[in-house]
Amino acid sequence: MLESEEMSVTFTGPVAARIELDRQNAASLIDHTLLRPEASEVQIISHCQQAVEYGFATVFVYSHWLPLAGSVLRGTPVRLGTPVGFPYGAALTSNKRAETEAALRLGVHEVDMVMNIGALKSGNRALVESDIKAVVELAQPAGAIVKVILETALLNVEEKILACELSVAAGAAFVKTCTGFNGGAATAEDIALMRGVVGERAGVKAAGGIRTAAALLSMVEAGATRIGTSTGVQIIEEMGA
Repeated sequence: MLESEEMSVTFTGPVAARIELDRQNAASLIDHTLLRPEASEVQIISHCQQAVEYGFATVFVYSHWLPLAGSVLRGTPVRLGTPVGFPYGAALTSNKRAETEAALRLGVHEVDMVMNIGALKSGNRALVESDIKAVVELAQPAGAIVKVILETALLNVEEKILACELSVAAGAAFVKTCTGFNGGAATAEDIALMRGVVGERAGVKAAGGIRTAAALLSMVEAGATRIGTSTGVQIIEEMGA
């Protein structure tokens, strides 16, 4: 693609009316994510400044960085997010609640929690749902939303369907594909499946391996309403002026 060209796509999926996905619309779907353990204070500040400049939806950083990120984003429309139970989802529910409570005190708007994958694979539906609901019940009264990371690369089709249903039943606002830390990546097939299960009851976030404008557009065409990526700037620059 030439730098002067602008990529766009008409989305006719089940969630929204026809929209033209141009550079600005695409940016508004992106959760600008920096979860590298070696990220420095300077990099966090720069990351937040990029989010404001490009008009990204949310900045996602570890909870340690929430006060700094919040200070940079204060007074802007960019929301503040953090992961919980990351990246394996195997923490006690009480630990996930404690993480969420701390993040809410620091002004977080969005929580991406990792589902208890082992419990799902063990057939313990009650634990999976109650684990999610315990976080949702803290976040909702504070005006924050919860996205549930399914880690789709570790699940079969039946497990993906069940995970989506349990997430919606627990009150999650979104279901999400991957952490990006446990192998695998978002696929259009998984997004279409997830969208087919949740319908309009929840959003669908594609994350994991989305590094190009073409990849972003394929996820939106499949039904994604939010995109998690660490390469949002490169994607939007690729889409042209």
